Amino acid sequence: MSIHSFFSLLGGLALFLYGMQMMSTNLEAAAGSRMKQILERLTANRFLGVLVGAGITAIIQSSSATTVMVVGFVNSQLMTLKQAVWIIMGANIGTTVTGQLIALDIGAIAPLIAFTGVALILFVKQKKVQFAGGIVAGLGILFLGMGMMSAAMIPLRESPHFVNLMTKFSNPLLGILAGAAFTAIIQSSSASVGILQALAVSGLIGLDSAVFVLFGQNIGTCITAVLASIGANRDAKRTTLIHLIFNILGTTVFTLVCLASPFTHWMAAFTPDNPAAQIANVHTLFNIVTTLLLLPFGTQLARISEKLLPDKPLETTDEERWFEDLLASEHVLGVSVIARKQLNGDIAQMLALAAANVEASFLAFEQKNGEELEQLQLREEEIDLYNAQLSRKISRVLAVENSPSEVKALNRMFSIIGNVERIGDHAVNIAGYAQTMMERRMELSSQASLELTDMRTSCMRAIHLVCSAYRIDSGCLPEYSSMAEHDFRLEQPSIPEQPSMPEHPSLLEQALLLEQDIDRRTARYRSNQIERMRNGQCHVETSILYSEILTDYERIGDHAFNIAQALDKLENN
Repeated sequence: MSIHSFFSLLGGLALFLYGMQMMSTNLEAAAGSRMKQILERLTANRFLGVLVGAGITAIIQSSSATTVMVVGFVNSQLMTLKQAVWIIMGANIGTTVTGQLIALDIGAIAPLIAFTGVALILFVKQKKVQFAGGIVAGLGILFLGMGMMSAAMIPLRESPHFVNLMTKFSNPLLGILAGAAFTAIIQSSSASVGILQALAVSGLIGLDSAVFVLFGQNIGTCITAVLASIGANRDAKRTTLIHLIFNILGTTVFTLVCLASPFTHWMAAFTPDNPAAQIANVHTLFNIVTTLLLLPFGTQLARISEKLLPDKPLETTDEERWFEDLLASEHVLGVSVIARKQLNGDIAQMLALAAANVEASFLAFEQKNGEELEQLQLREEEIDLYNAQLSRKISRVLAVENSPSEVKALNRMFSIIGNVERIGDHAVNIAGYAQTMMERRMELSSQASLELTDMRTSCMRAIHLVCSAYRIDSGCLPEYSSMAEHDFRLEQPSIPEQPSMPEHPSLLEQALLLEQDIDRRTARYRSNQIERMRNGQCHVETSILYSEILTDYERIGDHAFNIAQALDKLENN
């Protein structure tokens, strides 16, 4: 093969795959949401389920997309495992439509088809028409790529090495493995079948060898559903397994038929002068016959998948073990009091993480350190984990607690962890703005930078106040531990009308003053930002980000005050 032919082959393959992807994307965009609604509703019986699966896959030109949707529905319990069986069977039939389209001998008008689609995309503004244009253009580009591949591979007929390689696929096992591996790599049976058709059109592979590659391609297409089921529930994994079993059984049956009868000669006789149609017809027959054979045994397929992937034995969670240990203690009557003490320790850890993230989010504007932002994200994940675990623990205690005062106390603890979690979220938002500014090389004005420093200081005062109520070790709060002795009467001359602090302020009184101070600062800084915009001292995009920062800053102050209120009520409980 010459270098020119090799480049033509690569270009044709690129056009073919791009055309396939373009068709699928626009078809799904045009009808995707409606397809999901149909999948959810029209699966009442096996025949309807098969028809729905075939119809949707024929429309969106991707059995992988349909199967992934089904796996998602089963995972979210919108569809049962038995319903999924019928949809998967239908999807295998629907995917053969692409091969039949490719088999149509319309290569001569492929440029006109592509031009028509592109014209619709460029000159019509309606979205639906543009989607239709994308489908038409994708079809045209697909045929152009098909023609380029077929033409580029014709010289390979003179290569004894390549011809020898193709003849090896007459070995059923090698052909099936090759088809499965290639389809698993490109994650599209439609695309891999199209490439096989191009090889057949070029005379490089006969139908007697191509059928085994084709059977393997049906197995390889399951890889997309396998990937989609990673991390999903047990039934979603069983759905993927059913898809795999379906294609393995079909491959086994048809391989035996091909070895024991002149099946390929019969199929070739229908369209003797069109190798692409021969492969498309075998593909369609394979999936229709396999569906008809297995349709009566859909329930049995579901049971087999349940036996191969049995439910895992329920493991006792950390929260359940924690609660069982409490009940097993000698102080069952005071279980909530003991639980509250332990819960407070966890809340303190969660609050320390949120405090560290707030500090880091503001410092990100100065330090511009990507690694610190990664650490911030890891701490946010810990905060979310604490939130889930603490919520479950409190729920367990509430289930057995009858004392009204203890129930109120536990509900206030719910409120505290919710507010801490929201503080963490706002810190992530602020860090995200810093990340955006780094990526776009945007800079705050000198005045805005000073205001940001003041925001960090006042924010950390409020958070330190609630941290001190939990007696968090100052070593956990290195950046602002010295604020413990700071006078809460803020001295900023630009923010007037500071209320006087009582001689011995309570936690709630201090928190209220700090929250009011943050509100006043937010109003003043917004006013300053508007003035800078009027004077042309800052970029519009920077102003938008700065406005978002102010919103998160104010919310952090609100949540810190909410925590102080809940703590005050807990102390007086």
